[in-house]
Parts: sequence; C-alpha cells; structure tokens
Amino acid sequence: MKDKTIDYILRATWQAVARMYNEEANKYGASMATGFALLTIDKDNGSPSTALGPRMGMEATSLTRTLKSMEEKGLIYRKKNPSDGRGVLVHLTEEGKEKRELSKSTVLQFNEVIKAHVNEEQLQHFIEVAEVINELISEKKIFENKEDNK
Repeated sequence: MKDKTIDYILRATWQAVARMYNEEANKYGASMATGFALLTIDKDNGSPSTALGPRMGMEATSLTRTLKSMEEKGLIYRKKNPSDGRGVLVHLTEEGKEKRELSKSTVLQFNEVIKAHVNEEQLQHFIEVAEVINELISEKKIFENKEDNK
C-alpha cells in the first residue's frame, strides 16, 4: 500500500474490517450495524433513540431500519422515556444482552489479534494519526482554506 493515498488506505482498511465483522455477524443472523447498536445501547437503562444515531455515526433512516430489524428479532424493545414523554428509550431484551456480549467478545478478539501483531509504539502512532485526521476534518482544515494548507 506504499503508493496509495491516505484516504484510499483508510477506506480499503475500513471496508475490510466492515466485511470481516459482517461475515462474523452473518453467522448469527445479524450485521455489523446490529452489533454496533447492541454495544451502543445502555444495557441497564436503555438509550434515547435520538442519541443512538449520532453516537453510531448513522443516518436516521439507516438507524430506523436497523432498530426495526432488531425489534423484529427480539433483541430490543422500545419504551416511553419517563424523563421526556415525547422521547423513546431503546432497551435490550435478554436475548439482546446475550448478543451484546457476543458482539463485545468479537470486538475484543479483533483488538487482541491486532495488538499481538502490532507493537505498542506502532499502535500509538496509528491512534495519533487517526486523531490528527479527525481533528483536521472536524475543524474543517482540509478544504476550507486551501492556501493555508500549503
């Protein structure tokens, strides 16, 4: 990947990770989005449905579709938010909590295998570079003033 652009490397790597997670989730009749949602929903108190999209980086329509599928599979249920009658809390069912643990162990296994093949210094550099990229993007420093980037 030496001659590839940074964005290509990020995209290709993320697509490989997503494909890997989807293949693993498929074994259990789920998807990566389902696993991510299971890990994002507060397992004890539930989570406001409106907070899930931003925390997961998902568009509302995709999140709605994912939550509907999870509800049909008996992984979640929705309940009125007692603090805000207009809102809805998404709770995990017992099966949802079991699948959450499975998702959690899958993510932890991924992390363990990567850490076994990448030393601490390399991992720290990777994290630092990712943080710089995210910061530059969030502060709109990539395209805002092209002259300033030279």
